[in-house]
Amino acid sequence: MSKVSMRVNGRAVSGEVEGRTLLVDFLRNDQGLTGTHVGCDTSQCGACVVHVDGAAVKACTMFAAEAEGAEVTTIEGMANADGSLGTIQQAFQDHHGLQCGFCTPGMVMSAAALLKDNPKPSEHEIRKYLEGNFCRCTGYHNIVKAILAASGQEMPAVAAE
Repeated sequence: MSKVSMRVNGRAVSGEVEGRTLLVDFLRNDQGLTGTHVGCDTSQCGACVVHVDGAAVKACTMFAAEAEGAEVTTIEGMANADGSLGTIQQAFQDHHGLQCGFCTPGMVMSAAALLKDNPKPSEHEIRKYLEGNFCRCTGYHNIVKAILAASGQEMPAVAAE
């Protein structure tokens, strides 16, 4: 066991972990932040995406010890200070970008990373960026629509034939 310390959602946290403890397990089990989901345990689905020092990371692929001293943001940290939904979260709600909600935390975290690097992405750029996030419910159309809305854009109209 070794001690690990980091800032999670702006708060200093620490705990005792085994060397093989994954960041997702530390966040969920030790910190009670269950918004970060474990969908596959193999880095395929993206449900566990968090930000580590500003970069989107699949928390099932990173050991908690690797986050020593890091700034970690989870889906819980995306809300506004008053507890209301953040811009991207609200866009997902407003544009029906979720159904069962299992993939939503990872989608929101990935969307936030994309919008940080590319504030006005095209529909194609959004779809390409989300290739590492799986949703089995929505078919992605409303997810893309929500991300466009969060960036201040609208879904392009489909041309009638």
